[in-house]
Amino acid sequence: MTTFVDQPLEEQIAQWRAYLNRRQAVHGPDVEELEGHLRDQLVALTDAGLAGDEAFLVAVKRMGSLDALSREFARAHSERLWKQLVMAPDVEKPATRGRSEIVVVLALAVAAAVAVKVPTLFGFRLSPDQELPPFYARNASLFVFPLLTLYFVWKRGSDGIRSLWLALPFAAGAVFANVYPWGTGLVDNAPKGSDTEVLTILHLPIALWLAVGFAYVRGRWFDDGGRMNFVRFSGELAIYYVLIALGGGVLTAFTFMMFSAIDMNAEWFVGPWLIPCGAAGAVIIGSWLVEAKQSVIENMAPVLTRLFTPLFTILLLAFLATMVWTGSPINVKREVLIGFDLLLAVVVGLVLYAASARDPLAPPDFFDALQLMLVVSALVVDGVALAAIAARISEFGFTPNRVAALGENLILLVNLAWTAWLYASFLRHRASFAALERWQIAYLPVYAIWAALVVVMFPPLFGYR
Repeated sequence: MTTFVDQPLEEQIAQWRAYLNRRQAVHGPDVEELEGHLRDQLVALTDAGLAGDEAFLVAVKRMGSLDALSREFARAHSERLWKQLVMAPDVEKPATRGRSEIVVVLALAVAAAVAVKVPTLFGFRLSPDQELPPFYARNASLFVFPLLTLYFVWKRGSDGIRSLWLALPFAAGAVFANVYPWGTGLVDNAPKGSDTEVLTILHLPIALWLAVGFAYVRGRWFDDGGRMNFVRFSGELAIYYVLIALGGGVLTAFTFMMFSAIDMNAEWFVGPWLIPCGAAGAVIIGSWLVEAKQSVIENMAPVLTRLFTPLFTILLLAFLATMVWTGSPINVKREVLIGFDLLLAVVVGLVLYAASARDPLAPPDFFDALQLMLVVSALVVDGVALAAIAARISEFGFTPNRVAALGENLILLVNLAWTAWLYASFLRHRASFAALERWQIAYLPVYAIWAALVVVMFPPLFGYR
């Protein structure tokens, strides 16, 4: 059994054990077994970077799904634990460490904002009345992701020299995003941008996010817990970023209102400065917020998955029923293909997030059956999309968009098909949920590898068109 030397944490474990011992229905061996599960949870959570009180709170909450008495204990002690977590300072970390982290985060956020504006010195300007320039679209992730990687290298205490290899994917991404001679063509006598350039804009952030993940897990990528923690972080960062963006929208509206009250137009500031600089800095700030209150936000995972899983299941079933009823095939234009791929990616994300929030030792329930229905519906939609893409290719030939969509949908098809099989086996008690969780996290790099191939191979393969 794993042991802890942290005395405050041992005192909390002792309170939990004493609570169980006072219950006549629980015998000594049962308490030992439950304590073993609790300590295993604490090891995983503290290795992920949580403080003692935070780890104990999350571990006891998770134990509540295994044992009713643990659930009662968590309910009885939740008020004290939440006050410790949210209101009290972290006694296990020096105050100077917390202040230095805030300084580092603010410095990196400012650096990200400045990085967005540096290209204007070389003639690449952001104009409030024009679309996003292709240079900025191609390099958007390169303004922020290297700085976020640097934050995790510092946060995790990684060896700086050994972490230099993390700069390689960003350097390669910068080269491939900027050295290709992106071509333009004419469609109906109007200028048309390069398809491979658009594919690079879409896929480069996906490939580079894997490098951020390596920094986040600090070399423990092949440890299942490390990769699943990165999945949680990605989902939680998305939540925070949306919340920050909503607040930024309110700030922008008030900016226009206040300056218009004195007969001044604030577009010169909002378009070129406030929005791009704020969007870049918000990634760093959001990541810090997730790290600072990881155990609090973790409770969003089961709420969000249980809210959106039935909604997306209904959406997919309604789409399939409507398509069958009307006999209308899928329109395989680029925008439609991107939309379908995004929808299927959201489904995969929901499955991943559900796996991260679920206790793998708990027996199957109704929500697992609903997850299976969602995966099967997405699998059918993916099959329909693949058939439409294949028909389009056989009729009009290969284009960058069609090949990219074909590859992405084949990758999603394999993942969804095996996920459906594992879910069905789990519901029939022929496989453990841990097998499904291992499959999902082992399959994660496939998406980034395909994205990197699109960025590197498609421009020369298709002549930059």
